[in-house]
Amino acid sequence: MSKPYSRLDINNAAVLLVDHQAGLLSLVRDFSPDQFKNNVLALADLAAYFKLPTILTTSFEDGPNGPLMPELKEKFPKAPFIPRPGQINAWDNEDFVKAVKATGRKQLIIAGVVTEVCVAFPTLSAIAEGFEVFVVTDASGTFNEVVRHSAWNRMSEAGAQLMTWFGVACELHRDWRRDVEGLGTLFSNHIPDYRNLITSYNTFKAVNAAPKAMP
Repeated sequence: MSKPYSRLDINNAAVLLVDHQAGLLSLVRDFSPDQFKNNVLALADLAAYFKLPTILTTSFEDGPNGPLMPELKEKFPKAPFIPRPGQINAWDNEDFVKAVKATGRKQLIIAGVVTEVCVAFPTLSAIAEGFEVFVVTDASGTFNEVVRHSAWNRMSEAGAQLMTWFGVACELHRDWRRDVEGLGTLFSNHIPDYRNLITSYNTFKAVNAAPKAMP
């Protein structure tokens, strides 16, 4: 059964970055390491660009899961950071849920490692409490494609929307005229082919802005 189009609202969305930890990152096999890191940082950059409330959380940092990606801590030095002592489902941690609800936002953009646990569990829990959840599929990683699709199916059937970071950015931005340079820079920093497009555009713009020689 099809559902009505419910799109992301820059004034009603928050970003949850769940368990992007050094040890867990070593388990990601459905993306190459460089590709996956780029996708995670792209999501972080768009969260900062759109000034979305962002919450960071880790699971059992002192164990094999390891510490959070340092780039995320650097990107969001003032964001709520919830190091969970043991709860596998972030939604089982009272401080995490309080931080989410304190944003006042009802749309949650979620990504994490691994997809079928660290992403799926809080996604299902948040949906059960009335939140809209948008899962960023290419900034969430797991062991293989079979496991990934099982997780995607479970979340989708529960009502989660599956998106990519690029789709999230475009839906939040709505209109190129809002900020051509800003969005173009965001895309150029994370999509090599888009960098070529923007370089071509900037060159064309510079040529057309140059004073014309008198005949």
